Amino acid sequence: MAGRIRDEDVQAVRSALPIDAVVGDYVQLTNGGGGEYKGVCPFHDEKSASFYVNPAKGVFHCFGCQENGDTIAFLMKIEHFTFAEAVERMAAQAGITLRYEEGGYSPRHQQGERTRLVEAHKVAAAYYQEQLASPEAEIGRRFLAERGFDEEAARTFGVGYAPAGWEHLVRFLRGKGFTDKEILLGGLASQGQRGGLIDRFRGRLVWPIRDIAGEVVGFGARRLREDDNGPKYLNTPETPIYKKSHVLYGIDLAKKEIAKSGRAVVVEGYTDVMACHLAGVTSAVATCGTAFAEDHIKIIRRLLMDTSQYRGETVFTFDGDAAGQKAALRAFEDDQKFAAKTSIAVSPGGMDPCELRLAQGDEAVKQLIDNPVPLFEFALNSVVARHRVDTPEGRSAALEEAAPIVAKIKDRSIQHEYAVRLAGMLGILDEPFVVRRVSQLARWDRERQQNPRGAQQRRPEPAQPQRPAQPSFRLNPRDPAQFVERELLKLALQHPDLVSPAFDHYGEDEFPTPPYTAVRQAIAKAGGAAYGAMLPDFTSAVREAAPDDRVRSLVTELTVEPVRSRRKADAVYAGEFLVKLRLLAVDRRIDEVRGYLQRLGHRADAEQQHAVQTELWQLQQYGQQLRSRGAAAL
Repeated sequence: MAGRIRDEDVQAVRSALPIDAVVGDYVQLTNGGGGEYKGVCPFHDEKSASFYVNPAKGVFHCFGCQENGDTIAFLMKIEHFTFAEAVERMAAQAGITLRYEEGGYSPRHQQGERTRLVEAHKVAAAYYQEQLASPEAEIGRRFLAERGFDEEAARTFGVGYAPAGWEHLVRFLRGKGFTDKEILLGGLASQGQRGGLIDRFRGRLVWPIRDIAGEVVGFGARRLREDDNGPKYLNTPETPIYKKSHVLYGIDLAKKEIAKSGRAVVVEGYTDVMACHLAGVTSAVATCGTAFAEDHIKIIRRLLMDTSQYRGETVFTFDGDAAGQKAALRAFEDDQKFAAKTSIAVSPGGMDPCELRLAQGDEAVKQLIDNPVPLFEFALNSVVARHRVDTPEGRSAALEEAAPIVAKIKDRSIQHEYAVRLAGMLGILDEPFVVRRVSQLARWDRERQQNPRGAQQRRPEPAQPQRPAQPSFRLNPRDPAQFVERELLKLALQHPDLVSPAFDHYGEDEFPTPPYTAVRQAIAKAGGAAYGAMLPDFTSAVREAAPDDRVRSLVTELTVEPVRSRRKADAVYAGEFLVKLRLLAVDRRIDEVRGYLQRLGHRADAEQQHAVQTELWQLQQYGQQLRSRGAAAL
């Protein structure tokens, strides 16, 4: 069992690394006045910077989500470290040798699991890099040279080579004192058919994937030989230190330039990141074997200090082929999650940055990134190109598909400008008609979010009674508790912004009616209400996540059925039903605990009886707070 790190060493680590330097690896900090720094909170989504760091006191505090603590607490929270792992990370950065109680210093046996896995990856990265100079790696060196990367470039990015044998790395790591369990847990090897370990990467070029602090947490490996039947790119599997949705390749090299320039460049692959950086575009990053998603957005937002007051820019580059255009349109769907300006850079010949640099040089890469097309414009061009706009039918179809895209633009003046531009792209001479159509769609979208009277007037007549559903899916419209469940689910589907983020913290057991439980599960599977508030059509996402037609039908029903408020739905109304549902759950639990206490009778020992009575008292206190303070007590 690991010994306890000495208190004086913990204090030395705290003193050695200023908190603003540690936090600055994850969040862009600006002067907040009074000797403090501020930035976008990494622990919750926010539109204005409410996260403050006080270097003099060595603490941080977020006035939005109330997270706070010292440097060690920050690392524990953001990296999911244990206390010992956070101290060990800081000690390694500060060059401090830690001492442990219970038998002195023996780091190999006493370091935390995560620290050991990171150390194994560091050793593996050095091994792979050394192997790139071997005769066997000639094929890898030739691959790099053909793409314009010399020995110095490979060294800068730590590119290495994994030998083609079955257990070269495994034997090397064992020789360095790492156990088979550590090697397997870190994803550096896999279990062979005979039970032994075999190297995960064999006969491939290898790129080390580093976290934002610069530590190697995984690898990406590229196939080189025709007889390699594996995928073109093979990445480290999900491990305790590697989550592909939480890392961006090159972020350790790009973070300072992203913060300094206010621009992040998102490319598609490892060689594209290398090409951009060598061409002078040092804010380039790439995802690691997965689509650009919400967690990646959060990383970039923190570095851009992306708020409603300050707007940076994110430039996406994708191949010009169909797959690249599809990726770009996925990025367009994510656009609403940024306050930043989002653009796309696609070279005229459809070349990626690596190919462009090789064909036309560094300056061409810079020009590509410096002259992107706004993402809205690219999305419109892609839609219009799919239709024959030389015919009335084609123009009408293109308008119906493109107008909703323009309607989603938040800025009204930009929305109007793109509506006029759309009319020109379609060859519709009646510009006011297109502008009115876009405005109408935008208004309907706003009204749908606010539960308009118009929607109530257009509400379809109630459906006639159908065949009885299965017993597990039966609803009782006269049940007051079911009414609360139904009303809150309607709010989550129609007005997710009013109920998030609180709604997403409600458990499935707080929706005890089976049909409504299924809808709650579908909402969670679709990303939750907080995510839905950023989508133009959350209902479609929830319907896709539903397990069967019955749940899909209920989702649609709840979406079109108006909420029962006599006024328009607002935060106050939403808060009332958030409280009502939570109170019902609390009261149910109180009844359960009382029943359990009664069943215990005199059979329970004092400790057990005290624990149950304490829970009962806490539930009662919480219920009183909900009744007296309302949504503020949630």
